[in-house]
Amino acid sequence: MTYKTTENIKILFTTPQLEHPPASGPTLRIENSIKALSRISKLHLFSRVNKHYMGSEEAEVFYRNLCISFLYAPSVSNLPPEFGNQQDAEAIIDYADTNGIDIIWFGFGNISYPLIKVIKSLRPQLKVVCDTDSVWSRFVLRELPYEISSERRRQIEAEGRQKEQEEADWVNFCDVTTAVSQVDADYYRSLADDPERIHIFSNVIDLSTYDSPPPPPADFKKPCIYLAGTFYASTSPMVRGTRWAIKEVLPLVQKAIPEIHFYIVGDRSDVMLTDIQNPHITITGKVKSVLPYLCHADVALVPLMFESGTRFKILEAGACGVPIVSTTLGAEGLPTKNDKEILIADKATAFAGAAIRLINNKSFAKELAMNCKRMVEKGFSVESLTQEAMAILKYLGK
Repeated sequence: MTYKTTENIKILFTTPQLEHPPASGPTLRIENSIKALSRISKLHLFSRVNKHYMGSEEAEVFYRNLCISFLYAPSVSNLPPEFGNQQDAEAIIDYADTNGIDIIWFGFGNISYPLIKVIKSLRPQLKVVCDTDSVWSRFVLRELPYEISSERRRQIEAEGRQKEQEEADWVNFCDVTTAVSQVDADYYRSLADDPERIHIFSNVIDLSTYDSPPPPPADFKKPCIYLAGTFYASTSPMVRGTRWAIKEVLPLVQKAIPEIHFYIVGDRSDVMLTDIQNPHITITGKVKSVLPYLCHADVALVPLMFESGTRFKILEAGACGVPIVSTTLGAEGLPTKNDKEILIADKATAFAGAAIRLINNKSFAKELAMNCKRMVEKGFSVESLTQEAMAILKYLGK
């Protein structure tokens, strides 16, 4: 596709999340954002991630091929956060001044607030995009109903309220704040003095990545259900949701389908779920690609009780033609309808029943999956994200 815009627009994209190949939703978002922006601008990439974490030489070469220039922030040398923010801000401003940068685009701006604040205080005239993957205050505060420790609840409350204040600040001093869905956009607009500053910049996938399904892993067991995510802490949404699925959902599925196997895939899944010893469950830990598991699963599960943003788990399963069972919150922000693109259930009995239905009714499962695939192809590709980026540049007068 040929894009009409602004080949001469210079964007400096900076991010605290960068990895290739991407092994999580956050790094998948960043990679596809870079792909979209590289199509319509002269893109300069300022990594706040060191080469080792990013994926070593292969990853650096991949990203260098998508941009005009690639450089590392001073903070990758493990400077203390306060010093790192100041040094990174000065480096970004100096680079912007020297290279005639038009826009500073902050990937994961919702966790880059201190850096954005320093840059805006030093150069108020610089155009700044605060690119968010979620409403972070919701991500934090939605854990409260599931936490029984009073000390932990106080921590959650304090962190969530701090994020609410930061969100109220940055929507008014950043030139654009992006949101991944209409749900998130409505929240940010409710805080903004000028709601026109809020723009949709969706979570999307590169559809070409899913064109050729790889073979399944050796000794892959079917029928199977599949769940993927990043298991970064024992209290994380993925860990809590997965434990609910293991304890409450899986036994009900096994009653109807005794031979069912459960694949749990993702970074630190093997660390956070090390106590799970069940011959019907395979926990992989981090894998180079989820596709050998996902493409051959009978059903993909999204059993999230709290989160924010939109789920790559649904987009990827949709692209692979795998039917999905999700909680209501797991599907938040996506234009999916129960019984059309996915099945939605919030109680264990209904959730298990939905998975059983999809395994036993192949024609219905195929129809559901194809509807979801069409939804993803229509509105959640790098091409559609590029159009959203063009609208943002037009708003900024570029």
